[in-house]
Amino acid sequence: MLKVGLVGLGFMGRAHLKSYERLVEEGFPIQVTSICDMDEKKFRGIFIEGNIQTAADGFDLSGYKHYYDYDRMLAEEEFDFVDIAMPSHLHPEMTVKALDRGFHVLCEKPMALSSAEGRLMVDAAQRSGKKLMIAQVLRFWPEYEYLKETVESGRYGQVLSAHFFRGGNPPKWTHNDWMVRKETSGGGLFDLHIHDIDVINWLFGKPQAVSTIARDVLPGSSFDIISTNYAYPDKKIVNSQIDRALHGEFGFEMSFRVNFENGNLIYEKRTLRDNPKEGKGFVPELSTESGYYREIKYFAEAVAHNRPVDRAAPESTLEALVIAEAEARSAKSDGAVVSIA
Repeated sequence: MLKVGLVGLGFMGRAHLKSYERLVEEGFPIQVTSICDMDEKKFRGIFIEGNIQTAADGFDLSGYKHYYDYDRMLAEEEFDFVDIAMPSHLHPEMTVKALDRGFHVLCEKPMALSSAEGRLMVDAAQRSGKKLMIAQVLRFWPEYEYLKETVESGRYGQVLSAHFFRGGNPPKWTHNDWMVRKETSGGGLFDLHIHDIDVINWLFGKPQAVSTIARDVLPGSSFDIISTNYAYPDKKIVNSQIDRALHGEFGFEMSFRVNFENGNLIYEKRTLRDNPKEGKGFVPELSTESGYYREIKYFAEAVAHNRPVDRAAPESTLEALVIAEAEARSAKSDGAVVSIA
């Protein structure tokens, strides 16, 4: 039986908890034994809603041991792994402490707010011999998996162009507004854009250079609207945009459009369409499972069977931070081209 310590009962922490409860119902040998959160109201079922629809909360938290102090939980409990779903600026310190305590770690994205801090996390995992996986959920999202398979198989030939978009209402649903504040979330660059940076790196490898323009819109935030072009040796056109300042009834949207020599894939309004150059387009049959559930099950199975976390190796997700830092330098230089070593 795998014992898990869950850290954070915000929107993402509850999405994780729902996945653990489902695994238990399905007979997977796993159990969250303790939950830590500094906001005692959450243990009384008082939450703020998030931006992506998941299953209704309806949690009975009475069966879990409650902690308000992370260090105390680490000192008093024994876990197979710790799941960290806390504000982004806390990820490095919490991760390193858990690894040094001898626990495997699943940590929410972004890995950290700098590549230097991310490197400390990778070093701690190597030093401890424990697994570290960053929950870059799009690597487990069925539509993005389908895109990855299409790129790698070459069934439509080479990629000619790729465009990614992610955006929605300002993130006002977090404790003390941490997701808005640049010092705790890294602003839109590390909170939202990091998803597509990671996907682009996962699909195509590290770009040679980036050129980014961005705007700060929300008070106390940074990089709320971003557009980045990524340079590759084969001259494919790759662009990614975010806008987390879309007010009103826009809601949330993530999409991509990838054009190949012999077809294209379009994902918008939660539907993926495959359009071959010859023949009729179609909507492929994909898993309906949540990416959150699938990433947690993947990590749990890796811990249970002592398998590597190749799907989201920490060295790979660290590269997304290096790219993000290059984008920040470019944006601060009015879109100047910044090379990536």
